[in-house]
Amino acid sequence: MTGARGGLDQVAEILDRGPALVLTGAGISTASGIPDYRGPDGTRRVTPMQFGEFIGSSAARQRYWARSFVGWHRFTQARPNAGHEALTRLQQGGHVGAVITQNVDGLHQQAGTRDVIELHGALADVVCLTCGDRTTRADLEERMCQANPHFLAEVLGADGHAVDRIRPDGDISLEQIDVERFVAPRCLVCAVDTLKPDVVFFGESVPKERVASCFDLTEQAASLIVAGSSLAVMSGLRFVRRAGARGIPVVILTRHLSRGADLATVHLSDDLSTLLTGLCDLVNAEPARM
Repeated sequence: MTGARGGLDQVAEILDRGPALVLTGAGISTASGIPDYRGPDGTRRVTPMQFGEFIGSSAARQRYWARSFVGWHRFTQARPNAGHEALTRLQQGGHVGAVITQNVDGLHQQAGTRDVIELHGALADVVCLTCGDRTTRADLEERMCQANPHFLAEVLGADGHAVDRIRPDGDISLEQIDVERFVAPRCLVCAVDTLKPDVVFFGESVPKERVASCFDLTEQAASLIVAGSSLAVMSGLRFVRRAGARGIPVVILTRHLSRGADLATVHLSDDLSTLLTGLCDLVNAEPARM
């Protein structure tokens, strides 16, 4: 592990070789109020909804949508932080190319970053697992509000801190009694209750064509920067391994690294927003053009 200042100098030299591919994880969004799944020791803070559980039970889908309905109001209030903005500046300055994100919050795009591949999908989109019809989460939210006119007020009235328990996938923890009275959404086309946010759940595979696109980007990149990912899951680690196999520099900027340390050319564990902003200053990146 390298000292912050000396490490950033080294990263700046690496960026001189050409635009870097960036892989981001939950750690870049924590300053926006969206926590990650893992604590400082790398263990999960909460157990997320599993794909098999979601598709196998109407009760599980009802529980997911009830929690998501409440959590969405806090989730959508999140705004890009200094780390997102610094990454946009680096891209606009030609120091960074495409961005692969494991996040589903859309904050990179809100910050003005382009060429973003959402590895795990986006919460803003919804798909029916039965007929394939697609809709926006905004439209679905309106429908859920109409079907559950008092649910949000009752939940927040009983526990004003409910939205403080927001999770990385936009939902919260609710008591079973709250879940049981929630009217879960159904598809407007086939009328089945198999609507799912268009994100990759735990236990579900990332679409093969998306993975292939990310590998292609890794093959073309001059270097790879990992920002805010613990690399605990193979979903992101595989691209770091491919970069290592190619022999290109791998820069890891994250506080809590689970795997991949042996592949890092530079590993800095300071505050991510501070690191990315400092890197902008070193390479003289201009303020982001929104």
